[in-house]
Amino acid sequence: MRFEHLYVHVPFCARRCVYCDFSIAVRSSVPVDAFVTAIARELATRHRDSSLELETLYFGGGTPSKLGPAGVDRLLGAIRERATLRPGAEVTLEVNPEDVTTGAVTAWLRAGITRLSIGVQSFDDTVLAWMHRTHDAAGARRAVEQARSAGATNVSIDLIFAVPSHLGRRWQRDLDVAVSLDLPHLSVYGLTVEERTPLGKWVARQAVTEAPEDSFAAEFHEAHRALTGAGLEHYEVSNYGRAGQHSRHNRAYWRRAPYVGVGPSAHEFDGHSRRWNADAYAKWHSTVSSGGDPVEGSERLDEDQVAAEAVYLALRTTKGLDFMRESDEVAAWARAGWVILENGTLKLTADGWLRLDSIAAGLTHVRSRY
Repeated sequence: MRFEHLYVHVPFCARRCVYCDFSIAVRSSVPVDAFVTAIARELATRHRDSSLELETLYFGGGTPSKLGPAGVDRLLGAIRERATLRPGAEVTLEVNPEDVTTGAVTAWLRAGITRLSIGVQSFDDTVLAWMHRTHDAAGARRAVEQARSAGATNVSIDLIFAVPSHLGRRWQRDLDVAVSLDLPHLSVYGLTVEERTPLGKWVARQAVTEAPEDSFAAEFHEAHRALTGAGLEHYEVSNYGRAGQHSRHNRAYWRRAPYVGVGPSAHEFDGHSRRWNADAYAKWHSTVSSGGDPVEGSERLDEDQVAAEAVYLALRTTKGLDFMRESDEVAAWARAGWVILENGTLKLTADGWLRLDSIAAGLTHVRSRY
């Protein structure tokens, strides 16, 4: 089979953030060689007959920058032995601010990285300490400056909104700092509480109170106003970017393109079925190292699942959904200011994105009637 997109999950972190429910492996010393060898083996074992001509390659985590510049170079080299990177391919590396130096960025760019995604999360020191992040606000700004001074032009940062009110964070201040950096791309996520995380346990025992829905909505709209006012397109529910610098890899997910996923907990999609790897690093590594397939589960999507997923993913983006029929539900959503229907395309407004799940479910039901 032919694939144009590859995701590599690099699980290593210095510590676990309070909200993190991802597959991570906290290590003071990262086993770079063992990890790179295992990734190469997983690709060679499961995709020995696949055609991998990549338009996008994404190193996510975890913290891929914990591999160090030489480790990233070795990992890219191992992938090139099995896959071809097309000219102009987008190659994204997720990095933490404390790993960004001019020397590291120079080495990453030389290795073939074309896009950096910096996990800033906030420009408030109190919030960063509460999250258990390993950098401060000054370090976050310095990371952006050093990335640019080393020649990186496609730089994105992540920010998190709707943190608990007791932290006293002024969200507008975070947005002002982000705008002042004049970045080509930002990803903005609302804080979610996952049961297995430290935050989930704090909320369960009522030691921390989640931000209420009205605060969540207000901060989502603050971000929309500030970032679109700075000339960025709000092109997906959580993403803002300048023309030509939208995330091409994430766009492949939103249009249901097939992609390869390797590494612990990585997901993979062939256009019809999904599969996912063992979550724990030790289990994934031992299985791959012994020549086995680390798959932990899979599902084949039926027609109804495909249709529902297509609706949901299309509504996440400004591209919208092809929708030629009027309905009472759509008319009511339009009057409420949640959707826009024009020229056969249905798009959500910022207000509509706050209701994405319910509108997608309702629209799937509407389409099923025809």
